Amino acid sequence: MKTILITGGAGFIGSHTVELLLRRDYQVIILDNLSSGDRNNVPEQAVFIEGDIRDEKGTARIFAEYSIDGVIHLAAQSKVGPSVERPEEDMAINVLGTVNLLQAAQKYHTRKFVFASSAAVYGHVEELPVTEASPTAPLSPYGTSKLAAEAYIQMFHRLYGFEIGILRFSNVYGPRQTAATEAGVITIFIDQLLAGEAPTIQGDGQQTRDFVYVEDVAAAIFASLEQPQQDNPVYNVSTSSQTSVETLLKKLSEAAGKPFFPKYAEERAGDIKHSYLTYKHLAQSFGWKPEVPLDRGIAETMKYYRSLAENG
Repeated sequence: MKTILITGGAGFIGSHTVELLLRRDYQVIILDNLSSGDRNNVPEQAVFIEGDIRDEKGTARIFAEYSIDGVIHLAAQSKVGPSVERPEEDMAINVLGTVNLLQAAQKYHTRKFVFASSAAVYGHVEELPVTEASPTAPLSPYGTSKLAAEAYIQMFHRLYGFEIGILRFSNVYGPRQTAATEAGVITIFIDQLLAGEAPTIQGDGQQTRDFVYVEDVAAAIFASLEQPQQDNPVYNVSTSSQTSVETLLKKLSEAAGKPFFPKYAEERAGDIKHSYLTYKHLAQSFGWKPEVPLDRGIAETMKYYRSLAENG
């Protein structure tokens, strides 16, 4: 049985990935400080360690105690706003925390290191769809720290030879996402709709994003973990399609059985107008493709949050 360490395994994407690995008979070790994760997301079959990736000695102890075959690194400071307000904390978590894991992985001969990056590394891209070869010019400390972490991972691969996978997620959505996340616009809208409030659209609603369902993201992570490293180990995880925020809200209103009466607010400064990523490289490398269309993903997500609202 292979043993995988998942940082952030009690969180949104992490918990779905944990469940997939357990179904595939992996031993799963979760490291999470529960700053945004939830202990209730952790299956009893997984080993749970409450700890912080910034704790170099604590992280190394996990590698010393368990024979870690692979790392899936999802723990992060993932909000743009706080990264602007406290860039030093963002850097400590996203860069130094990653380096701590890399050093332990190298010391204890870990075979594979899979990293959750973000489309935020690209910034404004004129030519769409965004490919892995598109220029990287992050617009926030968050995007910058993710790009710096990518560079450290690539450097450790060159120096020490363990295999890597770097996955740049588009807008991930689905059950267990919190409204506090930057990518959580779907969850925010659902919360407002179920509370009987009029959702607020920033701008004219014609801005577009690429929404990918969390179970498809977990499958992409698993593919990168399982398959041999390719020449270019950086992959977009997306749907290669774009949906306007207004269209998204119409679909959510219909799924909630609510009228479509949004409020419109001033567009946020620095917001990207249009964005979608191609997953062609991931498909060619691992045969991955998104399996859950937006309408079905919205229905599953709505069902989850309705259940939460009804059961308290």
